[in-house]
Amino acid sequence: MFHPCFLSPIRTTPVVRLAFFASVLAGAAVVRTAAFAQTPAASVVPGASGYHLEATWKPGGEGGWDYLTLDPQAHRLHVTRTDRVQVIDTDEGTTVGEVTGLDGGHGTALAPECNRGFATSGKNGKVVVFDLKTLQPIGEPVAVGKKPDAIIYEPMTRHIFAFNGDSNDATVIDAATAKVIATIPLGGGPEFAVSDGKGTLFVNLEDKSETLAIDVQKNTVAHRWPLAPGEAPTGLAIDPARHRLFAGCHNEQMIVLDAEGGKVLAKPAIGKGVDADAFDPATGFAFASCGDGTLTVVKEEPPGEFKVVENVPTKKSARTMALDPATHAIYLAAADFEAASTPAPGGQRTRPRMIPGSFVVLKYVR
Repeated sequence: MFHPCFLSPIRTTPVVRLAFFASVLAGAAVVRTAAFAQTPAASVVPGASGYHLEATWKPGGEGGWDYLTLDPQAHRLHVTRTDRVQVIDTDEGTTVGEVTGLDGGHGTALAPECNRGFATSGKNGKVVVFDLKTLQPIGEPVAVGKKPDAIIYEPMTRHIFAFNGDSNDATVIDAATAKVIATIPLGGGPEFAVSDGKGTLFVNLEDKSETLAIDVQKNTVAHRWPLAPGEAPTGLAIDPARHRLFAGCHNEQMIVLDAEGGKVLAKPAIGKGVDADAFDPATGFAFASCGDGTLTVVKEEPPGEFKVVENVPTKKSARTMALDPATHAIYLAAADFEAASTPAPGGQRTRPRMIPGSFVVLKYVR
């Protein structure tokens, strides 16, 4: 049967997020533009990991942000904002365009074989489909579960998995047709996910402090592993060669998990307010980006021992990131916020407001 994919040559709960911001933050045509101002980094002596700030990019525009997704082939960084996806040329630091039509944007998944991107629109329970080259929408948004958040592309099946935070399930979408083919009950609130590329997908359940292994052929949960002593996991990364999972948890631990049997191997300390993890197979570094303004770098050396190499200073609120495995560059998003207000007795604490014009993308290199 003719398959369109062969035509083309890619969270946290409200309580946790509010607590974090209160504690830490208190103290579309494709037209290349020059709207992205680039600020050279100050001279700095790199630490043990070698990572240091190379550039600060200012894309402009208001609204929050969530996941960052890299397209290494096209040298583009997709930054999911409240109502759009900003797409940045990682060579030039310029904005190449935007994907519009989101309402509460969270994550973006890229299916390069199909020349399609998929972005979650959390407030209306949709996934927006767009052309990777032109950034123009393709068809109508796909209806999924309640509050779709993280989303990834699984290359073996060429399926998109959208993880729905309020309906506690995952919606499986055929990347070629943009049709929903399955819904997987998860039994808890999902956060980020990774694929081993061989038929298994792993996802964190933040409210259950578990990591699930999903059989992508059967679209069923194959294993359910506790992360104790880790609590409230968000970010997740994988070392497929050594079968390691790295789960960033909100009790300031990176839980290293055996991806074959689910055994907890280590629990190195990380910063406060983690929301993303990454792994670089060339360097052996595992990363946790934390909203307190640190990037924790962990390495397995010697085998079986996981040590913190360095806590690289970043910027407060820089909790999400993307890693380029070819250049080893790390991209983080951050902004400045007003001081948190003290609620009246019996009132609810509100998230501090972002200062207009303060949103930046930071590029770290080694």
